[in-house]
Amino acid sequence: MIPIASIEQAATRLMAKAAIEIPEDYLGGIKAMAERESGDLSAFVLQAMLENYEAAKEDRRAMCADTGLPRWFVKIGNEARIEGGPVALEAALRRATAAATYEVPLRPNRVHPLWRTDHNNNVGINAPEIEFSYEPDGDWVELTTVHKGGLFGTDYRMLFPGDGIEGIKRFFLDTLIAFGKRGLACQPAIVGVGLGGSKDTAMSLGKQAACLRVVGDRNPDPKIAALELELQALGNSIGMGAMGFVGSSMVVDCHVEVGYTHTGGLPMSVHTFCLSSRRACARVSDDGGIEERTDPRWFTPYRRREGVEWPVQAERSRQSG
Repeated sequence: MIPIASIEQAATRLMAKAAIEIPEDYLGGIKAMAERESGDLSAFVLQAMLENYEAAKEDRRAMCADTGLPRWFVKIGNEARIEGGPVALEAALRRATAAATYEVPLRPNRVHPLWRTDHNNNVGINAPEIEFSYEPDGDWVELTTVHKGGLFGTDYRMLFPGDGIEGIKRFFLDTLIAFGKRGLACQPAIVGVGLGGSKDTAMSLGKQAACLRVVGDRNPDPKIAALELELQALGNSIGMGAMGFVGSSMVVDCHVEVGYTHTGGLPMSVHTFCLSSRRACARVSDDGGIEERTDPRWFTPYRRREGVEWPVQAERSRQSG
């Protein structure tokens, strides 16, 4: 049985790690951009970012004063047994979020939308968000925390089948240009695109694509993988670089995730993570062991599965054959 104390210990450590340390994949992407950026101011900002990352890690301070909205993504192996069950797990994550707000410290950004009540610990009604996913066989729990800004850097549009790939590209470019001109994103960023599902599904897929896949990762569908690379190149061709200065450093990487949708529509969302790219993850094993890593491994083959096991249909097919 997985001890709830181990889950809370891992969660508290992850909160600090996400706020302070840049994931290695994203850091590598920024270094590569800095080497090829030709815009003077954009190149200067990229270099300053790299120096800031090192200073934050050395001083053990949050890399950005605005530590965003901490949230959790939890994957549970099918054979996992958790002390106290899922309710105890959620309570542990809420305690870890509150503790990290004081100890790291994180900026207490969470307030009631109407009364602006602030408990000064990033915990409240429906906060922090906790999303669950499941995997066959495993007897572990995997925790990923993401500290994503909660104000800007996200847009949605209901496209239609006739818009096709060209419509997707147009909305992608419209969004990034608007973000850059209006200061609605902190670029360069990992950009996530959600295609399909209902509106809420498209929004969730886009956010997960931005926050839970690492730089250099490609969708297993070759056509979607090609689209990811094309959108990345398009995003870096609009003349905007780091923090909106002239340059070519808008998109560190682009990730696309899809979901089956209504026959008459093509919902699309675009999400930018941010230049802090705050995420950290760990697996907590049945014996209480904690293994930290940088890749959430959220989009597994099981999660992206397309078919359905339907014994009744299989039996009918056998009989008719």
